[in-house]
Amino acid sequence: MSALALRLVPRRWRELSEHSARLRLTLLYSGMFLLLGTVLIGIILVFVWRGDVVGSSAVSVAVPSGSGGPVQDAVTHQHSADIARLLAVSWLTLAFTAAISAPLGWFAAGRMLRPLRQMTTSARSISAGNLHDRLALTGREDEFKQLGDTFDDLLARLEAAFAAQRRFVANAAHELRTPLTLERTLLQVALADPNASAESLRAACEELLASGRSQERLLEALLTLATSERGLEYREQLEMSALTERVLGRTQNAIADRHLDLKPALAPAALTGDQPLIERLIANLLDNAVSHNYDGGWIAVETATESDRAVLRVANSGPVVYPDEVEPMFEPFHRGGRDRTKTDGHHGLGLSIARAIVRAHDGEITAAPQPGGGLVVTVSLPVAR
Repeated sequence: MSALALRLVPRRWRELSEHSARLRLTLLYSGMFLLLGTVLIGIILVFVWRGDVVGSSAVSVAVPSGSGGPVQDAVTHQHSADIARLLAVSWLTLAFTAAISAPLGWFAAGRMLRPLRQMTTSARSISAGNLHDRLALTGREDEFKQLGDTFDDLLARLEAAFAAQRRFVANAAHELRTPLTLERTLLQVALADPNASAESLRAACEELLASGRSQERLLEALLTLATSERGLEYREQLEMSALTERVLGRTQNAIADRHLDLKPALAPAALTGDQPLIERLIANLLDNAVSHNYDGGWIAVETATESDRAVLRVANSGPVVYPDEVEPMFEPFHRGGRDRTKTDGHHGLGLSIARAIVRAHDGEITAAPQPGGGLVVTVSLPVAR
């Protein structure tokens, strides 16, 4: 509505349009009152017309028998007049009470909608900068209180998501800045040396290539994480044991280099999902088990179907992990206390990607410390139907 049109509309009607829910409730209350009042008047008139009311019966009895037609006509005329007066009084009473019901309905609707107005005012003041604010409604546990509590829970989840996103962006910026700084330093050193030989330049180029490969792996991991968190666009029938066996074949060299004892127990476990993502999930868990292990340690890999769930369980020996250290392992760029500037090909995204893939498949992932050191990670996914 334009500004000119708003000026032409009376202020009272603009206020009513701004409170459309309150106006609708008022009209609903008044309409229901008028409808019920009309039905009540109709019922009374039907009974009176049929002579079922005590007053009308008494008039009929008072007429002496054999008094003739004139007396009977007079009684009938009086009866009709009484009905007309009753009808007029009833309609006047209904109109008067209906006029009173409108402001009463407006007041009742305002009282009913007051918590909703409070929630609207509070919600308008909340933005990305003050997600810590809450509605914090008090009072009886009614529908409005439940709505307010639900909105507070939503704000808490949004606050946690925004905080995780800010941490992720900061960590990603740090991870990408470190190799760029290293590459710039290598180039500056190589160019600043007037007596640089072919061997030194080749060594600098090899270091630059290694740094580039590390950045490629980081970008690939970030893209996988973003794709997993976006959700699945395609699902197909998969067999967890076959995929695990395939990934184990690609991991044999890394396991042999660490002289690890592999203990596979692969039972059938059918599921539906995205095959590349499921293979990436298995590879990340195995890579985590190999990296955080002792030379000569062991790795146990198990697939099974338990309670209509496809289960993948990867356990490994290794350093002692305390219970309060488990949950931070699923945060992006967490490397278990290792130096953040250390470029060993691991960026602390393995378990973060694993959790994102599991959530995209409507599953659950848990981790628990081993009594003698190491970790056991359990993935539970819905079985194929």
